Amino acid sequence: MTHAVPDRSAPIDGRRASRHRNLLAVVDAMLELFAEGNLDPGAQEVADRSGVSRRSVFRYFEDMEALGRAAIHRMHERLDQFTTPAAAPDAPLADRIAALAEQRINLYSRGAPAARVMRLRAPFRPLIHDELERNRIMLDTQVANYFRPELDALDAGPRGQIIAVLQVLYSFETFDGLVVRGRDQTEVAASIIRTATAVLASTVG
Repeated sequence: MTHAVPDRSAPIDGRRASRHRNLLAVVDAMLELFAEGNLDPGAQEVADRSGVSRRSVFRYFEDMEALGRAAIHRMHERLDQFTTPAAAPDAPLADRIAALAEQRINLYSRGAPAARVMRLRAPFRPLIHDELERNRIMLDTQVANYFRPELDALDAGPRGQIIAVLQVLYSFETFDGLVVRGRDQTEVAASIIRTATAVLASTVG
């Protein structure tokens, strides 16, 4: 059974092309339902949205969990272009603070539906838990590396504390918490930039 979106670079014949289109339609339907706030859609809902039969959904995926993993994988593919901040690592500190905030908001605003699903399912699904942990480590490492010029000037204790605070500040949880409280993206960016500037002030003062 299919567990992930297949390689789109391989040449395919007419029948396989049709199957491939239908499979992607099913995955995209799942993502659309996530985006609308339906974090646990049923097979019939996905079938109705994608235009294929319920039976076909289970020809492509052995169960809804496999479909959910494929949808999350496809979302990650779409978000690859938003994983790098615009400012170079050696840019002025203020530029890096703002660039990382903008990058994270672009990333999180587009990936929020899938991110929420992953966090709901992670305690019960080891594969999703592991994927979520890999993503967290990648994003946390990016924060530490992006502010390395300032952080390397600190002793180990303070450096670790500031890194941890910055990682939380630039996390999806912070973004989502501010959005839930009614803040728009401009306000979220301003809050992150203002707080990160204050946190880092002691390292350059």
